[in-house]
Amino acid sequence: MGGRRGSRTQRKHFKQSRENVWKRPKTESSSDPNNPAWQPFATQNPSFDEYYKEQRIVSPEEWDAFMEMLRKPLPAAFRINATSQFCEDIRSQLANDFMKSLQAEAIEGGDLEPIKPLPWYPDNLAWQSNFSRMQLRKNQTLERFHEFLKLETEIGNISRQEAVSMVPPLFLDVRPDHFVLDVCAAPGSKTFQLLEIIYHSAKGRFLPDGMVLANDLDVQRCNLLIHQTKRMCTANLIVTNHEGQHFPGCRSHKNISNGSETTNNLEQSITQLLFDRVLCDVPCSGDGTLRKAPDIWRKWNGGMGNGLHCLQIHIAMRGLSLLKVGGRMVYSTCSMNPVENEAVVAEILRRCGGSVELVDVSNELPQLIRRPGLTKWKVRDKGVWLPSYKDARKLQRNGIVPSMFPSGKNYADLTNNNQKSENGESVNAEDVVQPDDTISSIDDLEEEVSDLPLQRCMRIVPHDQNTGAFFIAVLHKVSHLPAIPDKSSTSQGKLSTRSELYENLSDQATEEINGLEVSSVDGADEKILEVASKAEENISEMALEAADEKISEETSEVDEKISEVALEADLVDDEPAGGAPESNSSEAADKKTDSAKTGEKRKLQIQSKWKGVDPVLFFQDETIINSIKTFYGIDESFPFTGHLVTRNKDANHVKRIYYVSKSVKDVLDLNFRVGQQLKITSVGLKMFERQSSREGSSAPCSFRISSEGLPVILPYITKQILYASPADFKHLLQYKSIKFADFVDADFGQKAADLMLGCCVIVLREDHIQADALAIAIGCWKGRSSLSVMVTAMDCQELLERLSARMETEKNGTLAPESLGVLDKKQDMSGENGTPLEDHNVEAMKIQDTNASE
Repeated sequence: MGGRRGSRTQRKHFKQSRENVWKRPKTESSSDPNNPAWQPFATQNPSFDEYYKEQRIVSPEEWDAFMEMLRKPLPAAFRINATSQFCEDIRSQLANDFMKSLQAEAIEGGDLEPIKPLPWYPDNLAWQSNFSRMQLRKNQTLERFHEFLKLETEIGNISRQEAVSMVPPLFLDVRPDHFVLDVCAAPGSKTFQLLEIIYHSAKGRFLPDGMVLANDLDVQRCNLLIHQTKRMCTANLIVTNHEGQHFPGCRSHKNISNGSETTNNLEQSITQLLFDRVLCDVPCSGDGTLRKAPDIWRKWNGGMGNGLHCLQIHIAMRGLSLLKVGGRMVYSTCSMNPVENEAVVAEILRRCGGSVELVDVSNELPQLIRRPGLTKWKVRDKGVWLPSYKDARKLQRNGIVPSMFPSGKNYADLTNNNQKSENGESVNAEDVVQPDDTISSIDDLEEEVSDLPLQRCMRIVPHDQNTGAFFIAVLHKVSHLPAIPDKSSTSQGKLSTRSELYENLSDQATEEINGLEVSSVDGADEKILEVASKAEENISEMALEAADEKISEETSEVDEKISEVALEADLVDDEPAGGAPESNSSEAADKKTDSAKTGEKRKLQIQSKWKGVDPVLFFQDETIINSIKTFYGIDESFPFTGHLVTRNKDANHVKRIYYVSKSVKDVLDLNFRVGQQLKITSVGLKMFERQSSREGSSAPCSFRISSEGLPVILPYITKQILYASPADFKHLLQYKSIKFADFVDADFGQKAADLMLGCCVIVLREDHIQADALAIAIGCWKGRSSLSVMVTAMDCQELLERLSARMETEKNGTLAPESLGVLDKKQDMSGENGTPLEDHNVEAMKIQDTNASE
């Protein structure tokens, strides 16, 4: 699987690459005093130095080395796609060709640093290079290496990704049957990595039982995510567009038993969208990426992390509530700020009680140098250090919340507006401590220390292994999350109108939820959804506008209470792990048993659509499906029924048919049952495309097999498939179209002529005869007089290079490599009938042009 590109992807949102801020263009005239010569970004910020020196993220002795490394550009890193059919070839080429050549040149010249594998990444699949653009232009080996990287990245055999960004998925311990949620997935490098792990660990099965659901808030970033993951060519991925902190739980409330205890040997479909693994790589201030984005130096300030702290907690808590008991979640940021890192993890542990524990993974990936998490830190706000929340209350810092501090204590005694003085008189708290009172020295204040095992968190700092900075915490869910207790009784004083509404909605939600019995599946769960939905609609808008710290605290309480109680209420007796979907007839029967009110609501939900997103529909046109099966002779063992989806409601004008794995099919079934709560932007693997050319419309089957879907369906094709010799296979890639009489193997040419008009599959004939998912195969179009390739020029180029490299290393092959590289003069210039091969190419290009225009 993977490594085969052939999809067309929208690029309008990510056509232009990020500005290279390390080398901006010079001004037109450096002699003009009003237009001075360009100066590089200042890689220093006094506030940055003061902040992190005080936080003691590195020892004073290391500070100079730490800062020196931060000011250097970041080395480039990339990862080989472990599921690519050319994985071993690429790894061998890197080790035996590029690395050795650059090592030799480094010894001679002294200014070159060879590429090298990252020692901590398994199986030498991740590599690092450190070259300047000037070196790339001057050195022929480096230029060849750069072109190699560009081609393999575009094809999907290699993914460029920052080294530390590869770490979080490795600590998730993903297995092939796991349902994985990537909450904040864009730009998609970690999602691609998760899919690699699922497929690679499946070890050659048809399709893994697991799947990845990648989500992102921003639609444009979702497009980038789709573009990245398209190169994986997977049927086990769903891309959604939701706020991470409000990701839908998709709870189905059908009464499956119907009074009968028999299962009729049918697997039960999933009733709730829960995950075995959750990756929470949350939005952050990003100062760990200073080496990659030096423009952050001038933008950085100490309050950046404070503003994201509450959002990070909400996203992480939502991830935990969607995690199965026994599952693992990784919380990570590319920030060095403890307010975004340890403070968030500490608050998660406090809220979850003993239901979530911080995992010690110090024995995993031993060659990765990491440092323990901090147990004490301070908060800085508007130029003032705040060692504890008590100091924030004294100075009336409304934007600061207790969870930012190591202990998380609220110090409720300071919130009393009516305090007594020494003589017993009642005074206002504002009279006791004035806003103008400042803290002269942070040494005069008591510094808090967390009693939680935060040293189990991991900090990666740049100067340890020449990387960026990163923070990672691994969390294990040991039991269901507790309901968040109502803390409104601790709040003193008169609440604003907004705060009163928060309390009223919170009380209403709590009373309604607590008054329901979990056993009454239909009524109780439906009521929970109604209450939670109503409360979230009113609360979410105000949460964005809340400037008052009291309002933000109550927002957090209500959001978490509603989301977690509503989610956990369904899980007391049941922990579904997946299963096969029910038939449409059984779903219809179950819907009839629901109450009239519920039925009307569900119908209304299904009729509504997400604006700007095409619907996801199961493709059920039996006429087209049977014609595809018959034309390609698809074996009955191939799971077809219920696995085909389309994004077009009009079955007569469907252009593309997508294939989904069983795990994705189950999630789609669930999504339909709950009224399409998921806003799906991309799903499935493009398997078939309608051939719209004039010749294609006259073919017995109007749908051709796409390049992306070919590896999946290849083992099940019994018709329209031929096995070509290496010479003929290479000629097809070189010339794109060849007449039947011009093939080197005359028998192959005759077999090609005997095929039915339309799409066919050509497999490279190797030692083994049977085609499988790892066989090298291409889609072609059998015309009336020739065979034409239907893959992109880039795919042809990459396949030619791979085949040439393989043939050069084969010593016992029946054909010498040079016999495949050059055709005899007659064949090179024309076919046996004297027709120039350029004329053959015209037919192929016509077919490719019509495909590209769809």
